[in-house]
Amino acid sequence: MTGTDPAYRVLARKYRPQSFDALIGQDAMVQTLANAIKRDRLAHAFLMTGVRGVGKTSTARLIAKALNCIGPDGQGGPTISPCGVCEPCRAIAEGRHIDVIEMDAASHTGVDDVREIIEAVRYAAVSARYKIYIIDEVHMLSKNAFNALLKTLEEPPPHVKFLFATTEVQKVPVTVLSRCQRFDLKRIPVDLLARHFAEIVEKEGVTAADEAVELVAHAAEGSVRDGLSILDQAIAHADMDGDGRVTADQVRDMLGLSDRGAIRRLLGLLLSGDVAAMLGALKEQHSLGVEPLAILSGLLSEVHLVTIAKAGGHADPSLSEEARAALKEWADRLSFPVLHRLWQLLLKGHDEVRGAAMPMQACEMALLRLMHAATLPDPGELARMLTEGGPAPAEPESAPAPPQMSAPDAGDTNPGESPPWSGASDTAQAMPGDFAALIDLVEPERPLVAAIMSDAMRLVRYAPPELIYQPAGRMPNGFENDVRDVLFKLTGERWTVGEGAGEAAPSQAEQQRQQADAARKALMESPLVKAALEAFPDAVILETQSDNDPQQWSASA
Repeated sequence: MTGTDPAYRVLARKYRPQSFDALIGQDAMVQTLANAIKRDRLAHAFLMTGVRGVGKTSTARLIAKALNCIGPDGQGGPTISPCGVCEPCRAIAEGRHIDVIEMDAASHTGVDDVREIIEAVRYAAVSARYKIYIIDEVHMLSKNAFNALLKTLEEPPPHVKFLFATTEVQKVPVTVLSRCQRFDLKRIPVDLLARHFAEIVEKEGVTAADEAVELVAHAAEGSVRDGLSILDQAIAHADMDGDGRVTADQVRDMLGLSDRGAIRRLLGLLLSGDVAAMLGALKEQHSLGVEPLAILSGLLSEVHLVTIAKAGGHADPSLSEEARAALKEWADRLSFPVLHRLWQLLLKGHDEVRGAAMPMQACEMALLRLMHAATLPDPGELARMLTEGGPAPAEPESAPAPPQMSAPDAGDTNPGESPPWSGASDTAQAMPGDFAALIDLVEPERPLVAAIMSDAMRLVRYAPPELIYQPAGRMPNGFENDVRDVLFKLTGERWTVGEGAGEAAPSQAEQQRQQADAARKALMESPLVKAALEAFPDAVILETQSDNDPQQWSASA
């Protein structure tokens, strides 16, 4: 590069949006701003929040341009479509406008920095319509700095606008939030990111496979800037290979990702119980440079996709027809309890591998543990065994081995076969006969949950594993989740627990009180008690309890 050549600009800076039309994925915010400008209802302070790389600072600069644009003829007013050619637009885009002041709150955190702003806002803009302060990462300001800014932020001069950006809005005091018009910038969907990156690749004159662009979009995790940084690296990686084409294999190699088809084959081997083949496939992925953590992340992703497919959710549009067929087959074969157990075991393995001194060995042990768990009884079966006082009947030695399920894309599957995992939900569970018995079942495990069920749940419908109720009082936060968790632990079934309409029976506590009142009334109507009370006017009726009769009444003088 000679001294006269312009310095290379990374894609994230080169393709930073210069108009609201180029800002992708934030249509609701753009529409709100457009209406505010048209109706001349502009707030004096805006707060942009969202994850890294979704366009917070870019949006702040676009708002500054929109408010100060004067049009090509110099006669224009605030507009949602700044011209980009007038002096204010060009100066703001180049970061040199004297009336648009950008401050990084991470390096200017104190009261003195805010005091400079407070003193400067009194003076009118030099050449622009509005004097605009853009404060990035505003949550980094100290508590005293926020307090010093409050009065000016609430009643700024009419020529001043404040634009705040932050990734951690929960750290911004509510006193500041209440003085700002807040915009939550969303993560960009994968399909929208992929289209955006494909357009940039075409503008750069680079050839890239569609799958490679989709991999980059997935790796970006909703962040445009992160995706453009990865794409920049992928293009450089492709150039080193000589042909300049960005391929999916190159992106996987660069990011340490595994082929999704290979992950599906590995999941099929796990479900089939073929230990040797599973270890071989795992070793092959590791030899290709795929990190053990990435392998477990891929398996978690596949189990999640199977669960979503079983729940009737929409399939990932980036999946091939072959992949969708594989997911549908597994979704038809595996029950929800099995999928939840797979997820929990893989998640535990993922956490272990992340902190392991020997990640590959930890990954092997985690997957072997997962395969071994296929032969263990599920919680419902364990509950049955404990209830009946012994283990389940052993199979005769001549019994055939349990059928296995191969991966849908790794071999043929005989119809009607099911994986070892699917047997976990086949055992019929012994459910409590009524709601009172259910409370008795819960009480030894979670006494507080059982007490709330007895006191505050008016039964509408009890049809295990469904429990519909109406509240008899205020429920604690997360109570329904606590009930579901303990019932799953005790019965091995996923229960539906929720409020519902219909005729509701009194709660168990209310029924007990009604019975006690009826017993007391019957006692008071007894001729013997009436005679005793007449003879001894000062006598009182006492409630007593015993082991044989938990509640009874007696008279005492």
